[in-house]
Amino acid sequence: MLLADLRAKYHQRICGYIVRIQAGNPSYPNFADKTNKASREIAWHILGQMGYSQTNAHHLPGQTTGGRFEEITKEYLEDSFERLKHIRPGNWQYKTGSSISEFDQYEHLARLKTLSETNSDIANIIGSEYIITPDIVIARTPLDDKEINLEETFIEGTSLASLTPLRAVNAGRFTLHASISCKWTLRSDRSQNARSEALNLIRQRKGKSPHIVVVVAEPLPTRIASLALGTGDIDCVYHFALHELQRAVVELGNEDQLDLLQILIEGRRLRDISDLPFDLAV
Repeated sequence: MLLADLRAKYHQRICGYIVRIQAGNPSYPNFADKTNKASREIAWHILGQMGYSQTNAHHLPGQTTGGRFEEITKEYLEDSFERLKHIRPGNWQYKTGSSISEFDQYEHLARLKTLSETNSDIANIIGSEYIITPDIVIARTPLDDKEINLEETFIEGTSLASLTPLRAVNAGRFTLHASISCKWTLRSDRSQNARSEALNLIRQRKGKSPHIVVVVAEPLPTRIASLALGTGDIDCVYHFALHELQRAVVELGNEDQLDLLQILIEGRRLRDISDLPFDLAV
């Protein structure tokens, strides 16, 4: 299946199960800001390019929107990233709702949590937000020695390479390959939350840092910029329909939004969801 087909399927599922039209004068899609005319117009233009039809949509209750966005994005990444195994070999696991303490780089946090539950001094020092549960995780399964020795006998016994988590005989814990946050809409508090999670992932790790990315559906480039601008925490922000967003801003003639959007793209801070599987293969 072509990447374009997978992306189209992703958009169809989002339109069918997540997008709702909010009542009002005028009405607006639920990933737009009802108080902002540009947000409403851009959102409608994006949906028009996707072929959205209100008659074919299921219109889930609002409180399920975030979780459904995570699930559909996870399934899209599994469909696409698995097709790049010849580029990035590995046995990959795709999950939602998994604590980082389940993975090799952060297993020490589980021990800290146990200590903090019985010692108030430790709890006060380390706080309560150091164990993160990312919206989506991609993890690599450790390899048994038969897999490592597939083409030639490279390692025997356990005296050498006895600490690396890639060997199943050493640890048995999965390695966190990517932490993916999903934001259906963006407000300033949600931007800061994503940054805080990213910094915790970087600071608390023991070993390799995972990919740390955010997938957004926010239609306003100014709000995307609140998360995407700057470096040091999040690898990159990915829009669920960046090409449609670009066309929408151009067609509406919103030069301020277009200028900022180009800054984000040319500055390598914003990419399309179709770029993400390839970036995860690095």
